[in-house]
Amino acid sequence: MSTHLRYANASDAIQRAALVAIVEGCAPLMTTFVQARELNLPDWWIVSGAIYNHVWNHLTAKPELYGVKDVDLFYFDSDTSYEAEDAVIRRAASHFAGPVAVEVRNQARVHLWYEAHFGQAYEPLEQATDGIDNFVCRTHAVGMRLCADDCFEVYAPFGLGDLFGFRLTPHAKRDNRVTYEEKASRQRELWPELTVFPWPDG
Repeated sequence: MSTHLRYANASDAIQRAALVAIVEGCAPLMTTFVQARELNLPDWWIVSGAIYNHVWNHLTAKPELYGVKDVDLFYFDSDTSYEAEDAVIRRAASHFAGPVAVEVRNQARVHLWYEAHFGQAYEPLEQATDGIDNFVCRTHAVGMRLCADDCFEVYAPFGLGDLFGFRLTPHAKRDNRVTYEEKASRQRELWPELTVFPWPDG
């Protein structure tokens, strides 16, 4: 088996432990987790690219932040006003210090702008992890947060097998084929070890 696939067939418990260890070994990412905890937003999670990109980088011996465009920080606040979210975004902009920008978004507001942006309705969410459940790629559906005791909580509704197996697997909950294929094309160029599964017809 190729070295980069060494966790591909491991148990869920081993994969989760490997994920935490890989993240803990990345100083810039750990700094961001600590700063996110300090920001103390309700129901917050760091999600998606900063996590899975770093795992692939670690397993293929690439630089830590290779391919990482930004860090996505989800939170959930029942105040769905634009002004409240904007205040959090501005506070975060002055709070985070690191080589990669942090993009902060209130998941309670997604349904208010999603249709205008993507052309289809989006049901109101009830918690931040609902946003992860809606990702167009099952492989990308992972979130982590650093608890008060410095342990990590991991949310991975589809497991971590695709992540450690270097497989991009679509999640056709809604018609987001274009988004999936654009993301897959970019990531396949950066990590040629990836296997991309096609969006299902029909």
